Amino acid sequence: MVRLRLAAIRISIRSAMPLTPWTFVYFAGAVQAALLALALWRRPANRQANRLLSVWVALTGIDLAVKALYWHLLTPEWFRAYRFVALFPFLYGSLFYLYVRALTRGRRFRPGDVMHLAGFGVMLVLNGYVFVMDRAHLQALSARWIAGERSVGAWFDVPLFLYSLSYVLAALARVRGYRQRLRERRSDADRTSLRWIDVMAGFQVVIWCVAIVQALVYLPVLNYGLLFGLVAAWVCAMGWFSLAQPPVSAELPLPTPAPPGEADVPLTDDARYAAVEARLAQLMDGEAPLYLEPALTIGQVARRSGYPEYLVSAVINRRLGGSFWDYVNRLRVEAVRARLADPAEARTILDIAYACGFTSKSTFNAAFKRQVGETPSGYRRRFAAGARSAA
Repeated sequence: MVRLRLAAIRISIRSAMPLTPWTFVYFAGAVQAALLALALWRRPANRQANRLLSVWVALTGIDLAVKALYWHLLTPEWFRAYRFVALFPFLYGSLFYLYVRALTRGRRFRPGDVMHLAGFGVMLVLNGYVFVMDRAHLQALSARWIAGERSVGAWFDVPLFLYSLSYVLAALARVRGYRQRLRERRSDADRTSLRWIDVMAGFQVVIWCVAIVQALVYLPVLNYGLLFGLVAAWVCAMGWFSLAQPPVSAELPLPTPAPPGEADVPLTDDARYAAVEARLAQLMDGEAPLYLEPALTIGQVARRSGYPEYLVSAVINRRLGGSFWDYVNRLRVEAVRARLADPAEARTILDIAYACGFTSKSTFNAAFKRQVGETPSGYRRRFAAGARSAA
């Protein structure tokens, strides 16, 4: 009690505290968030997704600004605002999920999506007593926070962590499904693999892990200042990745399904499978093989083959192994191997890879190493050494 009274006296005799290093970090993060939110709102690429992201970043900026002002002023009035923004993390996970959904499906926020904000609404009601509390009780509550009691309680922290992390995991599951569907449909799936989403999610998981540790045990390093310092750093990372993101096409429409009962026909009983496989070999082995086209889709291959897309997809998955993306990249790797083994080939390895249809250096290197068992440069050196010894 003495400790609380002393804290209350400090509040009453001082209207402000000196600015701490963390306060500067919070203010800087808030300014960065405001500028980023404005840029994202006006960005034409991925408009629906970026407007959701803009709202999310703006809320984060308000969160940081209110925390900075409260810890500088230490007044009960600002404590009300402090407790209000303390509820914002109940929005962050769900907004991340809605952002990923908008990015992958091109779907704007709809009235029914309000259900994803239910966690914030429930906690707003449960914490409503703080917003109607008289000044004396509010001052005492603020004093406890200043004295070191920074947690509302387990009844608040546990639902917050579980609720928010569940939305982050749901967003990652949606990204995983999106990537799988892209690999089934497009040979340039690496162009829109949404790798920055992994970074955004990873940053959030780190922040939530620090928050969980900070709530369970006291560690001088993992303190409250560091937690929201990481949030300010996250805003800067968001600026880098979100403004550099390429336009993302919504998922392609699903192919026309197989007629009823045809999808259940055993592979050995459908003579068309062999014909489709032969036709694919013809398209991929001609003078101008289709796999050289960087943005090749399974729909384009189906139209060139003269067979329905569902049948071409079934042949690739069941007879040729893997997704459409895997199938095309295997052909591209073999084409690169043939050129690397040619002593007269003077182009760089990357130029050869791009000429054979690859759209990403990392995708090419990974596919080549997985299929051949060595790096492209090592493969080329081995053949060059063999050619010199033969001469």
